[in-house]
Amino acid sequence: MISTHVLDTTRGLPAAGVTVTLWRLDGKVPLGSQQTDRDGRIGDVAAGQALERGSYRMAFDVGAYYRGKGEADIFLQRMTLDIEINDLSRRYHIPLLMSPYSCVSYRGS
Repeated sequence: MISTHVLDTTRGLPAAGVTVTLWRLDGKVPLGSQQTDRDGRIGDVAAGQALERGSYRMAFDVGAYYRGKGEADIFLQRMTLDIEINDLSRRYHIPLLMSPYSCVSYRGS
């Protein structure tokens, strides 16, 4: 399972309503899109679809989120992370700290 937690570091709050899209990169197969909940979380980015070993891409629609907050000057439009899933028995948690000008991610627990 892949989960995420998105935080708006500009406001110091969870980022509710950020669209996150997941693809399997072997053949560029889209697995779907979801929006973060009011706590900035998505518990299962793959929405119940079985994951396989391989490369995946997560795209966070940073620009749309900040446009929805009334920001006029948004430098970053989309944060894209390419990740490798090797151990299907573990959970992968991928937080994102974001602002209109910078994003940071890491492999969480």
